[in-house]
Amino acid sequence: MRPRKTIAKNDQIGVYRPDLFMLFEIVKIRCFSFTHHEDLHAISANAPVGAIFRAVKKRWLGNDMNVENFDRIGLRRKPKQERSIQRLDLILSAAAGLIAEKGVSAMRMTELAIAAKVPIGSVYQYFPEKAAIVKALFDRHASTIQARISDAFSKVDSVDDALDVLATTIDWHYDEYRNDAAYLGIWMGTETDQDLLRLNIEHSTRIADIFHNAVRRIAPELTTVDMEARAYLFSHLIGASIRLAVVSEASLAKRILEEWKGVIRSSFFSAVPA
Repeated sequence: MRPRKTIAKNDQIGVYRPDLFMLFEIVKIRCFSFTHHEDLHAISANAPVGAIFRAVKKRWLGNDMNVENFDRIGLRRKPKQERSIQRLDLILSAAAGLIAEKGVSAMRMTELAIAAKVPIGSVYQYFPEKAAIVKALFDRHASTIQARISDAFSKVDSVDDALDVLATTIDWHYDEYRNDAAYLGIWMGTETDQDLLRLNIEHSTRIADIFHNAVRRIAPELTTVDMEARAYLFSHLIGASIRLAVVSEASLAKRILEEWKGVIRSSFFSAVPA
């Protein structure tokens, strides 16, 4: 009889494999008995890793998912039924509470399930890892911010109006983060992960597009200035200044923002490069 293959003790144990990690986490947290599901009925507990992986992937991940191209920060499954939508909202609301209390890095998936009052398997059903939860929460906040800024700039009809809106945007953006620990924790959480960091850049880019479109409409004479680049730069700097202010002492934070708003007023619509 051909001997069964086994994993060597020195088989790259230190190499991180997110696909296998996710698989074994699901197996572990579900406490699978391999005879409880027909997909797994023929698989013994000491079967080769590949056989276990394929069986569990078929049962819990579905045949249509390419695990090798798995999006680690994306939503694994989009809920369609009202009950599933409500469960997802429960998970995200509980996650926001935990992040507000202890931050992203200290949050654990097991305590999230307890806080949301759902099985741990339900958490992993939607989120492959913690970063995916941060992304889902960040996307919600970012969408709200982008919609609010877009609405505000759609109504401006002069440079002075645009500058007032920019100042007001900085103030309410700062207040939102200063007064909402979850909001701040989610934002800070995107700074610790390379994939999540791109979300901040994409968010700033969308805000920059709103700025640039407003400039082209109300100040078309600024043809000698690369306003696209300037809007992009100022969008990122506005976010950075707000982050600095939020983590600073309150009175200093206000002074920081007042100085920054003064810089914007004097240079954003300047006819010469800022």
